Amino acid sequence: MTFVGRNAKTLEQVAQELGIKAGIKVAATLEEMATAISEGNPRVVINTIGPFARTAIAFVNACRPGTHYLDIGNELPAFLSLFGMNDELVRTGRCVVPGAGWGVLGTESVVLKLCEGQPPAAKVRVDSVASVRASGLLGATVAQTIVEGIPYGGRRYANGKLKRALAGDDQEEFSLPDGSTAVTRLIATGELEAARRASGASDVVAAFPAVPGGLLRFIIPVVAPLLSIPAVRGFATARLATLVPPASKTEISWARARVEWPDGSVRIGWLRAGDGYDFLAKVSAGVAQRLLDGQGRPGYFTPGALFGTQLAVDAGGTFVLEEDVSGRKK
Repeated sequence: MTFVGRNAKTLEQVAQELGIKAGIKVAATLEEMATAISEGNPRVVINTIGPFARTAIAFVNACRPGTHYLDIGNELPAFLSLFGMNDELVRTGRCVVPGAGWGVLGTESVVLKLCEGQPPAAKVRVDSVASVRASGLLGATVAQTIVEGIPYGGRRYANGKLKRALAGDDQEEFSLPDGSTAVTRLIATGELEAARRASGASDVVAAFPAVPGGLLRFIIPVVAPLLSIPAVRGFATARLATLVPPASKTEISWARARVEWPDGSVRIGWLRAGDGYDFLAKVSAGVAQRLLDGQGRPGYFTPGALFGTQLAVDAGGTFVLEEDVSGRKK
């Protein structure tokens, strides 16, 4: 195993914490990292560096034929770009699996579970409510991902078409199976694409806990154009990187899916797990091991589409499925 990154000390510390012997390759830029991948010719590449809309494409392009790739990203532009490479991936024998973490697999696995043996759905809404422990500063990578994602805004599928939507819209408050409540709002994530593919639905929304909707709707139209200016983008990234995200108030992560079929029937399902970071680590390790064991196949896949709902169970998830909640007469 070889760790590639910007800081040798950080890479060595990670290897020590994991208790593994790993080669260390320092690469200061995206281009240098891509070169390291190409020259190293590994069997599997695990990408944990955002913004994934940029790094995913660069690293997949650097993978030689037969080298497989996975990442922990949840950025919709990256998912759409990678899907556009599917024919090339098949031709060159490369398996690409973005979203190998709580974000994507959590909600995707619930949709897959609800839709087993069912015809294509009409409408789907997925909501991700992760519990994460405090882990220090937000950091430059996460901050850059957030800042570069703001101008993209929100997205939804309507009548089978990917449409622009206002980030922060479609607010919904609902009760969780443990009795607590959550409030989520529409954003653009890879979970949107994964839910559409898993259900066959023409109308899909993906939502996530966010800042107050009114504030979000006010900020994004004003700030987004400014972030196209490199100096402003750099300043915003630097300031955001110094923030310390608060720890979650609960130790339980919930992924929710609400699926409606053309006949009016509706089912709601949940995936229950512990800390979102722990789930992410187990999923990414599980996907990597499966790829090393030859269980993948050439092309682009979301994690649940390739390895099924058992992947979420192996990572510590438990499904809670409800029967028809539409209230319609049978």
